[in-house]
Amino acid sequence: MSGMETDSGIASFSLGEEQRQVQELVRRVANERVAHRAAEIDRSAEYPQDMFDLLRELGLFTLPFPPEYGGSGSLLSSCVAIEELGRVCYNTAYLLLVQWTPIGALLAGGSEEQKRRLLPGLANGTLRAGFSLTEPQSGSDVSGIRTRARREGNEYRIDGGKIWCTNAAVSDFFLVAARTGEDGTRGVINFFIIERDRPGFTIGRKEDKLGARGVPSSALFFDNVHVPAENMLGREGAGFKVVMQALNASRPLIAARAVGLAQGAMDLAISFIRDRRAFGQPVADFQGVRWMIADMAIAVDAGRQLTYRAAAMADAGITGTEMARAAAVAKCFTTDAAMKVATDAVQLFGAAGISNEVPINRYFRDAKVLQIIEGTNQIQRNIIARNILGPEGRPA
Repeated sequence: MSGMETDSGIASFSLGEEQRQVQELVRRVANERVAHRAAEIDRSAEYPQDMFDLLRELGLFTLPFPPEYGGSGSLLSSCVAIEELGRVCYNTAYLLLVQWTPIGALLAGGSEEQKRRLLPGLANGTLRAGFSLTEPQSGSDVSGIRTRARREGNEYRIDGGKIWCTNAAVSDFFLVAARTGEDGTRGVINFFIIERDRPGFTIGRKEDKLGARGVPSSALFFDNVHVPAENMLGREGAGFKVVMQALNASRPLIAARAVGLAQGAMDLAISFIRDRRAFGQPVADFQGVRWMIADMAIAVDAGRQLTYRAAAMADAGITGTEMARAAAVAKCFTTDAAMKVATDAVQLFGAAGISNEVPINRYFRDAKVLQIIEGTNQIQRNIIARNILGPEGRPA
């Protein structure tokens, strides 16, 4: 990051030399080594191990890690990398995101032993992790979590189930939210590190998804799973808040995927309309079409600025409601914009746009996923409104 200042809540930033180098490298690799794989990854819905190996070979997994783990500690650089990959392949960009999701939680709430044990492996790609919060009856309603962790001496016994755990099929360990303390829906929620080979822990089949098909999502089942007490993330009653604050800070990564997807969809649409003719003239010369492209460009540019701003705020150490609001604004705006851009791009492709043989179809399906995951956009709007109005309509 070249610069970051705040004045009355307004942040300014610029891409520094580091970000420009990341952008140049990842854009070249995306075009030369990733783009040709995107359609097959989506079609087969098979985990792209070759793309994971490529990202590990390039050292990209280290980007958001602190220098002691070989990284730059820059969320802005990480967003730039995800955006460039997302322009050509949603699933390859997703590989970076799922590798990075546990980092903030471990750095913020993990013990020194937990950090030493897990962070180096995530940084060099020898470990993979899943983050599991969602349950069948409580998607965005975290208060409805029913998975239980009961203290038994120096261990916790975990029972319950989760759904839609992304990366589950290939993960070595999981960060799992479970309720401790009193029975029922009372008590407090904490996160636990659960290794893949724990007895009683089962990973369900991978879901057949509309989009994001290359990175598997599965249900998790816990039947009398015992983990040592030191596998709890943070102290009891405080760990959940720490983890959720860390996730707020990493939310710009979701926005970066949306910016990349929207840019890629717009690029495809521009290429298509330049090569097509109708009523004796290029389709790109029709005013209505030109306005559609202009609206796409406006949405992409605005989303990019919101994303980079939120990432720069995180890099500058800004936390609390200011960071939560900036992250929610970026995630909500960019993912809605990606859906609109992809929808309009399909329209410009006409009948070809609804064919599975044409790549814009894939962008359309993946865009819908972005509006739902990592907190639906309705939830993001709740966060923004609560930040402005307060929880009960009072000024925040």
